[in-house]
Amino acid sequence: MIGISSKIIQPSIRELLSYATSIEKVDQAYIMYIESHNQSLFGYKNGKEDISGCIGVEIKANNCEIRHIAVSPEERGKGIGGKMIEFIIDKYSLTNITAETDKDAVEFYRNLGFKITSLGEKYPGIERFLCERIIEITHLSNQRIDD
Repeated sequence: MIGISSKIIQPSIRELLSYATSIEKVDQAYIMYIESHNQSLFGYKNGKEDISGCIGVEIKANNCEIRHIAVSPEERGKGIGGKMIEFIIDKYSLTNITAETDKDAVEFYRNLGFKITSLGEKYPGIERFLCERIIEITHLSNQRIDD
């Protein structure tokens, strides 16, 4: 995983962000990550030149909201999304991580141990879901126990 901090957006990052947000909002989202003190964007490199996944997060103490997560179509199904989430949990010693998503990504989050709650029809004709994972840190062994 690499932190993305360049003011110039790489083509591979632009493409990945376009999978997670509308194409019209890609540049705005990227600038938000570069200029914000509590939001960060990371890229996943799997031994290749190009970045094949990205995750953008907003950190508040030991809590995190996943703002964007995407994996290139040819790399999907290889566990990259889960690896990126675990990286974020470990990097920031999180106790809680959340994401808001549509129906298409619910199973992805459920398979990673997130509890899913419907937020109802947040936009006309579009149901949204809150995905939340509580991570309990044990003081004796430094191992996490997920609820």
